Amino acid sequence: MNDMDVLKLADEIIAGRRLCREEDLSFFIEADLDALKKGADRIRSVLCGNKVDLCTIISGRSGRCSENCKFCAQSAFHHTDCAVYGLLSSDEIFEQAKADQEAGVDRFSIVDSGHGPSPEDFEKILCVLERMRDELDIELCCSLGFLTEEQFHRLHLAGVTAIHCNIETSRRFFPEICTTHGFDDKTANIRRAQAEGLAVCSGGIIGMGEDWDDRIDMAMTLKELGIGSIPINSLMPVKGTALQDRPRLTEDEILRTVAIFRYINPTADIRLAGGRALMSDNGKEAFSSGASASITGNMLTTSGSTIKSDIAMLKALGRDTTPDWKRPEEERWKRRRGANG
Repeated sequence: MNDMDVLKLADEIIAGRRLCREEDLSFFIEADLDALKKGADRIRSVLCGNKVDLCTIISGRSGRCSENCKFCAQSAFHHTDCAVYGLLSSDEIFEQAKADQEAGVDRFSIVDSGHGPSPEDFEKILCVLERMRDELDIELCCSLGFLTEEQFHRLHLAGVTAIHCNIETSRRFFPEICTTHGFDDKTANIRRAQAEGLAVCSGGIIGMGEDWDDRIDMAMTLKELGIGSIPINSLMPVKGTALQDRPRLTEDEILRTVAIFRYINPTADIRLAGGRALMSDNGKEAFSSGASASITGNMLTTSGSTIKSDIAMLKALGRDTTPDWKRPEEERWKRRRGANG
């Protein structure tokens, strides 16, 4: 497929065409990167607009994770220098959310290491979520591992509007990365959250040894799951993990991935996540290659960016960083409807 064909495809997607698994999408791998980025940005501009969705996370509990994900510094199967601590106090979590709201982000997420929180920790998390729901305006998200229908329902009642649960990679490659739970466990968890009426943020990590077909397959699976927010993490190999010797991705590989994900998921928020430090200017070019969202603030795996610097960079690009919770409810509803196709 030549440059004109890639741009023509972008226009077809804007007009309503949607790529499917049965099509030969191998042209994405060899397509001219500049043309691909241009087409992806055109899709983003028309179907998502100039709004950039910004979220922050707090590691509510860190280390001693029971899962053996090869990329993770917090896995108990690895020996790393990651911080190890139990669930933070309600005040610590609340004050961070309040500070992030004042800094101007859209949403705040509590992240908990492990298969899922203990019953005691889950009740504590619910309490702080209810406090944030009642006293703050920022939207609330959680990344708490595998949960039951009842737990998702209680989180929803506590004010949570979105759940994060990465599928990590393709179904084919997943067993190469984790064996303590399966790919179907991930998708079942996502569907339980969706059945509760919660939005789902789900993506994965590139650079773990997967090939381009795996990346395309992951993008297609997320499309089929109806995911409206897709974080793309670029592996930053951590000493002591099973992937410590993986070569780092080039910026061009990351930008091509972002563009491909935009073509396959044209109305979703393609969110820059871990590994932004692998790109120049903390990923500035990615926002002209299909990205429409980012994790920001003090993150576990992304260094060199702050909420203030990200907002300044995005405003210089002409992008809108006004938090959704500051917008009229009708406008927020329209954006969410669009993000879910």
